[in-house]
Amino acid sequence: MPEDSAQNPEDEFRDMLNQFLSGNSEIDPAKLASAAGLPNDPEMIKNLIGQLQNALQSSEEGINWTLALDQAKSLAATDVRPITPGERSAIEQSFHVAALWLDEATEITELTTTPKLLSRTEWITATMPFWTQLAEPVATSIADSLTSVLREQAPEEMSGMIEGASKLMRNVGGTLFAIQLGQVVGQLSGEVVSGGDIGIALLGAGGKGTASSEQQAAMLPQNLAEFGSGLDIEQDQVQLYMAVRELAHARLFRHAKWLKLQLLTSITEFAQGIRIDTDRLEELAADFDPSNPEELREAMVSGALIPPKSDAQLAALGRLETTLALIEGWVDVVTAQATTRLPKSDAIAETVRRRRAAGGPAESAFSTLVGLELRPRRLREAAAMWQKLTDDVGSDLRDSLWSHPDLVPTTQDIDDPVGLVMRLTGAEPERDDIDQAIEDLLNDTRDDRPHEGEDGSAKG
Repeated sequence: MPEDSAQNPEDEFRDMLNQFLSGNSEIDPAKLASAAGLPNDPEMIKNLIGQLQNALQSSEEGINWTLALDQAKSLAATDVRPITPGERSAIEQSFHVAALWLDEATEITELTTTPKLLSRTEWITATMPFWTQLAEPVATSIADSLTSVLREQAPEEMSGMIEGASKLMRNVGGTLFAIQLGQVVGQLSGEVVSGGDIGIALLGAGGKGTASSEQQAAMLPQNLAEFGSGLDIEQDQVQLYMAVRELAHARLFRHAKWLKLQLLTSITEFAQGIRIDTDRLEELAADFDPSNPEELREAMVSGALIPPKSDAQLAALGRLETTLALIEGWVDVVTAQATTRLPKSDAIAETVRRRRAAGGPAESAFSTLVGLELRPRRLREAAAMWQKLTDDVGSDLRDSLWSHPDLVPTTQDIDDPVGLVMRLTGAEPERDDIDQAIEDLLNDTRDDRPHEGEDGSAKG
């Protein structure tokens, strides 16, 4: 015989949430949407409430990634224009010329897939599998940590409710996370210019976001036009420069088949260490004002609920930042080498570097959501190292370092490119006057020592 709903902790918790979602609560749904990082749009708030109600009834557990896709596409659809025939023809021609120029700058072979021109909504559809793969470890860690905290901190009389309602909490939390992810990816679709714009290969063969060894180059003509419109540079030069960058990036990931997995591994290792500061959470709960959920959002955005990074997290973050810097530095150097015919290539390159360093609102939002920045902090140093290798050992030996993860330069190599060059060439280090004086002194000391005779006695 089924238990009475008033005695069933899971039903009790579901009824409590349903009352809130029906408006029978002190919390204003508009303020909840604000706390979740969503705009104060009545239609969006209505959709949020509906999705949360669906989550309460769902028999599935986890994050509804389809919801993230729908949310992102809905946001992007408000400002999408079609690709004009003129844009298509010009960018396709730029890719053709870019491939020829790249062949002169690197031995890493060309792609086997034709570059795609994508609208913002097409980019979202093609890249969402990657975003979900990137965000899932973080979402899982946060959900596990919150559930653990609630179980440990809840009063004894509520333990049954918390235990029975854990699945519901994960569903509701997963729904909020999916909506936020969709919001961030939708914003990013209005900022990215190409498939490799954030430093990680987002598109596999066919644009499915897979981990295939084939890579798909892509360009977003609408965003490229907006990027170029702010520069006092001819649009055809901007198109050609960005086409070279995108092809260089895609070629690298096709050549180094292990690279994408290594990046995802570092992100997963970082995410697995995410924990919740229980003391701070208790303070928020004690002082929480239901009419002002914005306080909770501020705590989440500022990172106040997440303790300082552990040693393991710092190590994973260091590996990730080094790899991103090496990727972007190599792309910068190869692109510069391939675009020497462009009169304004240096100016475009500097604009790209400043744009990457500054980031944008969507990148900041993603940093908050996932807990890390996808920005190489040592980009200029890494680029200087790759340039040193290009000048001293040539592009063939330089690019051979991407053939295996054990050969890729380390952060120490970025610090000491001269030492890396000597290791690759087997050259002896250059000697200065001090080195020579020390060696002469050691030789003199050895010559002054008494020589031993055959019987072991010392000879004068």
